[in-house]
Amino acid sequence: MMKTLFLQPPSFDGFDGGAGSRYQAKREIKSFWYPTWLAQPAALVPGSKLVDAPPAGLTMEQVLPMAKDYELIVIHTSTPSFNSDARVAQLMKEINPSVKIGFVGAKVAVKPTESLQAGPAVDFVARNEFDFTCLEVAEGRDWSTIDGISYRNAAGEIVHNKDRAILEDMDQLPFVSNVYKRDLHIEDYFIGYLKHPYLSIYTGRGCKSRCTFCLWPQTVGGHRYRVRSPEHVAAEIRQAMKDFPQVKEFFFDDDTFTDNLPRAELIAKELGKLGVTWSCNAKANVPYETLKVLKENGLRLLLVGYESGNQQILHNIKKGLLIETAKKFTKDCHDLGIKIHGTFILGLPGETTETIRETIRYAKEINPHTIQVSLAAPYPGTFLYDQAVQNNWLDASNAELIDEHGVQIAPLHYPHLSHTEIFDSVEDFYKKFYFRAPKIASIVGEMITSPDMMKRRLREGVEFFQFLRERKAA
Repeated sequence: MMKTLFLQPPSFDGFDGGAGSRYQAKREIKSFWYPTWLAQPAALVPGSKLVDAPPAGLTMEQVLPMAKDYELIVIHTSTPSFNSDARVAQLMKEINPSVKIGFVGAKVAVKPTESLQAGPAVDFVARNEFDFTCLEVAEGRDWSTIDGISYRNAAGEIVHNKDRAILEDMDQLPFVSNVYKRDLHIEDYFIGYLKHPYLSIYTGRGCKSRCTFCLWPQTVGGHRYRVRSPEHVAAEIRQAMKDFPQVKEFFFDDDTFTDNLPRAELIAKELGKLGVTWSCNAKANVPYETLKVLKENGLRLLLVGYESGNQQILHNIKKGLLIETAKKFTKDCHDLGIKIHGTFILGLPGETTETIRETIRYAKEINPHTIQVSLAAPYPGTFLYDQAVQNNWLDASNAELIDEHGVQIAPLHYPHLSHTEIFDSVEDFYKKFYFRAPKIASIVGEMITSPDMMKRRLREGVEFFQFLRERKAA
């Protein structure tokens, strides 16, 4: 077995581009997701090490010398961080010319040839689901026999092996929480709307929805929801409770945990027996009866992608959701005491000045506990990217998703709506949502009743206004 390092390199200060982040950018409030997509193959490879530099605050000077100690380095990369990651690979090769370096992630899954050409120090890329691909490379197998990789042969030619069969039995995968315990400091991971410290795992992969902008299902996970058994999930949570007694909340980062309602209820009942607090991603169409079961068994919060308050835009992005259904779902959550972190996207196809106003009004009406407002991000490999290039909404040769500081920009533009107007509307959205008397009263009420929440909200407030200043400077 090759001595293997799984690495998320440093890039921009405060940049959440890790192997668990859905939008690789600096947040309005500093956040770090767990590197679950790297932790999973690390759990498969005996004797491996996982280093997640950004949340650990590790610098290039601290990370680069690690190259001397390993035979194989697997780096997770993304479209925004690729150039920086390729530079890390080059510097590590200079320190240890014999080390083999592989890249994984959605970026290389959809553009393996271009990635290898742009990263001369990268020996191979693992496409799509890469868990067992990384294991087979670490086992020292001949690369010509490994499904799912693209690499340079002895003549320097790029070779693409056949795709790896999609993993069906998800219970084959070992617990990622074991790697968290071995290699990570969980207090480094912070998400504004989750209790701290939190722990994040996947209970399945894939999403049956066809949202045109969503990265993971279109590049790595697929559109079939393949799941671990409720017993397997409960066993990991039970183990994690022993390993991390300080954890206040467990988060299930499946694209849509509620894609399979009977299974969601079964898992909830297992969690109810354990007495844990938990949250998950959900679509805004879960029926009241299921929400009630989840709430009665420890559910605290749902992360919900509303995206837009305009029905035609939801149709344009193939969201498969009616506004009225989302309103009823949200009211049901409010009635049951389930908190919602609502996410919205500005600049999607069909966006106009009026639809932006409509979405802001909608957000204020349904009133989730907290919100996140993102700019439409056409990642390569998504339907939205192809659509944007074909319609000249995006210049493919100048399709940056972030600025030089790691802050998300507005790459899409329309004849009737400019980059600048879309970009500026994010700040307007946040101000109109949060700077309302009822919302301010709600936040102040939280702070008064909890000293921890007081410190947290004050820190988030400072970070939020700093974020707005950085956006204006950009």
